[in-house]
Amino acid sequence: MNKKYIFGLAFLAISITAILSSCHDKRSRGLEFSPNMYYPLAYNPDQKNKNFADGITAQVPPVGTTPVGYTRFDDFPNTPEGYAASDAMVNPLTVNKQNLAEGQQLYIAMCGPCHGKLGMGNGHIVEIGKYPAPPSYSTGVSSRGGAMKDLSDGKINHTIQYGLNLMGSYASQLSPEERWQVVMYVRELQKAQ
Repeated sequence: MNKKYIFGLAFLAISITAILSSCHDKRSRGLEFSPNMYYPLAYNPDQKNKNFADGITAQVPPVGTTPVGYTRFDDFPNTPEGYAASDAMVNPLTVNKQNLAEGQQLYIAMCGPCHGKLGMGNGHIVEIGKYPAPPSYSTGVSSRGGAMKDLSDGKINHTIQYGLNLMGSYASQLSPEERWQVVMYVRELQKAQ
């Protein structure tokens, strides 16, 4: 037999099969690759869910639970009493080059625009006149009373956690470990001045 004849018959058979299989059901998309991408196994948050009594998929977490990767800070609430009690908090991180380097990087990115590179209260935002200068870490006086250099690590951490006056909370931007690294770097700035 001729090779052209064999290839011609094979091509014709494949073509007829493809045409007939594509015309059989107009709503069918044919074979699907990874059907779980189109039809997810998990429930969507706004979808009804028969697994819960109220039928709602997006459930509120149980009272008193802590999400994974989150550290509770409820022992020291955002009140004057909580601020005073935070004085007992001690920085759990050891002072080493890595923690100081990470604290410096976080400080420059998060705190530097207002507090300045050296903590003197002369950051970029203050220089352009948008906001008043925050107190200097070495010579300034805290709006809660007392010299900034005399604040404990816990009080600095509490202020980063909840914010104070024009300074907003950094709880969502900095993890608890990162806040302690910033506190550690602030201490180094105070020693240098």
